[in-house]
Amino acid sequence: MPNNPIPESAHNPADAFTRLLTVLDTLRTQCHWDKKQTMETLRHLTIEETYELSDAILEGDLEEIKKELGDVMMHLVFYARIASETNDFNITDVLNGVCDKLVNRHPHIYGDVEVQNEEDVKRNWEQIKLKEGNKSVLAGVPSSLPALVKASRIQEKARGVGFDWEDKNQVWEKVEEELQEFKAEFNVVDNTAIDVEKAESEFGDVLFSLINYARFININPENALEKTNKKFIKRFQYLENKAKANGKALADMTLAEMDIYWNEAKKL
Repeated sequence: MPNNPIPESAHNPADAFTRLLTVLDTLRTQCHWDKKQTMETLRHLTIEETYELSDAILEGDLEEIKKELGDVMMHLVFYARIASETNDFNITDVLNGVCDKLVNRHPHIYGDVEVQNEEDVKRNWEQIKLKEGNKSVLAGVPSSLPALVKASRIQEKARGVGFDWEDKNQVWEKVEEELQEFKAEFNVVDNTAIDVEKAESEFGDVLFSLINYARFININPENALEKTNKKFIKRFQYLENKAKANGKALADMTLAEMDIYWNEAKKL
C-alpha cells in the first residue's frame, strides 16, 4: 500500500480542489519526474495543454473539454506549488489575488458605479488597469501571442478607451482601401522587381483591417481561421483516401481529377 493513499473522490468543489492539492503535493515529493520539474520545464507543456483545450472547444467535445480543463488546472496548481517551496507565493495567494482583482475591476457589481452595457464594463476595466499602474492600455497584450490573436486583443483594448471606428461600414471601406494598396504593389511595369518588403507591409494592413471588421460583426478571427483549417484538412484527407482507394497517387492526378473528390468532400 502506498505511503500516501489517494484521497477519495470528492462531491463538492472545495473538497475536490483540496484533493488535487493533496495529490500534487504527494507527487512533488515522491515522483521522480514531478520532483524535477520547474516553471520553465512546465511552460511548453502548459502551452500544449492550452491548445488541446482550444481544439476540444472548437470540436464541441464536452468530455474532452472536461479532461483538458483538468490538465490545465493541474498545471496552474503545480506552478503555485513550486513557488511555495521558495516562499514566493502559494495557491492561497494566487486565488485571493485574482478574487481581489475581480472585485476591484467590477465596481458596478461591488461598488456604486453604474454601467449601461458591455462596452461600459470594458471601458471601466481598462481605466482601472491604468490606475493600477499599467503605463499603456496595450501593456497587457503579451508580446509572445500569435499575431492573429494579438491583433484582436490590441483592437479590443484600444476600443476599451474609445479609440475605434464608429460603424462597420467605415471599417469595410478601410478593408477595401488596404486591398487596393496591396494590389497596387503587384501592378508593376514588366521586368520591375516587386518590393517584397512593402508588399508584406501592405498585406499585414489587409489582415489587420479584416480582423477589425470581424470584430465589428462579432466574429472571432482566430476561431474562424482554425475552423477553416480543420475543414480543409478533413476535405483534403477525404481526397487522399478516395485517391488511394482507387489506386491513384495525388502527384499523378490532374487538378480536374482531384476537384471531383474535393467537391464530393464539400457535399459531405
